[in-house]
Amino acid sequence: MASKPLTYSHYLRIDELLALQSPRSDGPEHDEMLFIVIHQVYELWFKQLLHELDALEQALGASALDRALSSLRRMLTILKTLVSQVDILETMTPLSFSAFRTRLEAASGFQSAQFRALEFRLGHKRGEVLAQHPAGSAGRALLQQAWDAPPLFDHVLRSLSAQGHAVPEHVLRRDVTAAYDGDGAVQSMLVGIYRQGGLAAQLCERLVDLDEGLQEWRYRHVKMVERTIGTLPGTGGSTGAGYLRSTLFRPLFPDLWAIRAQL
Repeated sequence: MASKPLTYSHYLRIDELLALQSPRSDGPEHDEMLFIVIHQVYELWFKQLLHELDALEQALGASALDRALSSLRRMLTILKTLVSQVDILETMTPLSFSAFRTRLEAASGFQSAQFRALEFRLGHKRGEVLAQHPAGSAGRALLQQAWDAPPLFDHVLRSLSAQGHAVPEHVLRRDVTAAYDGDGAVQSMLVGIYRQGGLAAQLCERLVDLDEGLQEWRYRHVKMVERTIGTLPGTGGSTGAGYLRSTLFRPLFPDLWAIRAQL
């Protein structure tokens, strides 16, 4: 018996996808559907960003800077989409959010393992975040893998070293779970790369775009939380906007910002 032809609905599993929105409020409250859909879409984009980051790291490992730049361009475009989705979420008023907020109980965006894994892989690692996910859970496994792996800038430096650039040995051998605050010798090397031009310089500038794009996302997230719940604590025991403000203006790639005045 011949199998049925593949359809759009079956390929994308539309029926299952549209069954994943389950409001918990009585009625339910109209805006709870928007809240759920937006956050589910965010998680899908986080999944794609991690997928693109895999491809970016593979390209860097092969010294294929053209492919690396292509992956970075896509990641930057996705980040712009993440920021623009805040505009949709901000159509929800504080009153409409408060109508179902208590139904979230301990659930919080701070618990997004995918976003935390993305932060880890971009170099923003914190041990307390790892500990927030129970041992044996899928989220903990994802975070542990990201914790143990070299962050993106380490992949970049290893790629530049393989191409003959003078990356200091102590930086190449550093503890990849530790915070990286920059290195004077790395900065001198990067200035030389910028002055030479070419794909390596383009790669460095796209990393600055990526850093700035994530900061834009953080800023819009802070302002959205402030206009929605003000100074109230966040769900799940978080400090809400207070914590989010503390994450602003922390560069992922400090060397690339430190050299601006020298270019």
